[in-house]
Amino acid sequence: MQIHEIQPNNKTKDRKRIGRGGKKGTYCGKGCKGQKSRAGRKMQPFMREIIKRYPKIRGYRQELRGEETASINLNVLEKNFEKGDKITPEVLVDKKLIRKIIGKVPLVKILGNGELTKSLTIEDCLVSKAAQVKIEKAGGTVK
Repeated sequence: MQIHEIQPNNKTKDRKRIGRGGKKGTYCGKGCKGQKSRAGRKMQPFMREIIKRYPKIRGYRQELRGEETASINLNVLEKNFEKGDKITPEVLVDKKLIRKIIGKVPLVKILGNGELTKSLTIEDCLVSKAAQVKIEKAGGTVK
């Protein structure tokens, strides 16, 4: 016996060839004419085209952005701070009056809702006109 005479123990099965007559009928489960009934058909799902196009959509690679400023009212400052305290965005985050946005300390705008009786020093914050009037009236400063 030589190497080219070796045969496997079990024979390989031929795949079932449909569409060639026989018991399955003329169309053999493939329906009538069209792309789906042809040999070698490779149709991709419709969603694939949308998924492939998605990275090219405008703004796809930009970070998700919500409001980049946090707002806080004077009545909140009145409750949570003592006379002569210095208010910065970092202090407000530490006291959990505002939250970080995407891991960064946001810009803070102080609005004029409520009354202020304590003199406070405000730094690195945006202040509305009404709030600035009330802060300076109470003896505080805005830098």
